[in-house]
Amino acid sequence: MTVPRIFDPHIHMTSRTTDDYEAMYAAGVRAVVEPAFWLGQPRTSPESFYDYFDGLLGWEPHRAAQFGIQHFCTIALNPKEANDPRCLPVLDELDRYLAKDRVVAVGEIGYDSMTPEEDEALARQLQLAIEHELPALVHTPHRDKATGTRRTLDVVRESGIAPELVVLDHLNELTVGMVLDSGCWAGFSIYPKTKMSEDRMVEILREHGTERVLVNSAADWGRSDPLKTRKTADAMLAAGFDDDDVDKVLWRNPVAFYGQSGRLELEDPKPDEAATFQGNSIRRGGA
Repeated sequence: MTVPRIFDPHIHMTSRTTDDYEAMYAAGVRAVVEPAFWLGQPRTSPESFYDYFDGLLGWEPHRAAQFGIQHFCTIALNPKEANDPRCLPVLDELDRYLAKDRVVAVGEIGYDSMTPEEDEALARQLQLAIEHELPALVHTPHRDKATGTRRTLDVVRESGIAPELVVLDHLNELTVGMVLDSGCWAGFSIYPKTKMSEDRMVEILREHGTERVLVNSAADWGRSDPLKTRKTADAMLAAGFDDDDVDKVLWRNPVAFYGQSGRLELEDPKPDEAATFQGNSIRRGGA
């Protein structure tokens, strides 16, 4: 069977092992984007963020490359920690990180508890995305998702950022329509027990199509599965989607979205290649 080429557009590899990288490569994963996020243990100073950002830009791409996977990242103050006043100085230091070559978006930004502090952090970081001409990866809240998604779309519109530069992630059946209608991209996190399953994802693709859709594993330190992108590909094929549909959703769509950064310098492996990569640089304005 031909192994599909897969680009996981949202996965937290800092939390994963080298065994995961090996398994992902065998499953067809050739590129990933790792968004800055909450590590579980609250950070107590801005400096701990900077060490983390440096790891996303240095160590993690090196580690991924050893297993044939290209690694990019997004940088931001995540919404959960936007409520901690000890962390807010990070917002003043983001400019220097958003200028780095392997940063392909501002993220994760958005809402956790929909507080005034999160309002401020989201608005400020959308402006940073505009200033740096970068896409924005937006986290929708896990509680009261429909209300949070509507509120997020309002802030996105007020910011003035082009909707095609924004992906709202962790969506479900209740929120996908409003996001696609807005012109933004729709992101889905496929999880073992929560968020979205591969079978539900197939039904969403049947109803809404494959345009402006990103499918990710969002695998982190909790119960998650870094192979859920491949399992979604298999579910799509079993449901009657063809190889081109799979390639569009799991490779060409993330390349198109993050390619808008002008920084997605990646090799473009053929679907049936094991380890030989063909060069294809993605520049601003095209994918």
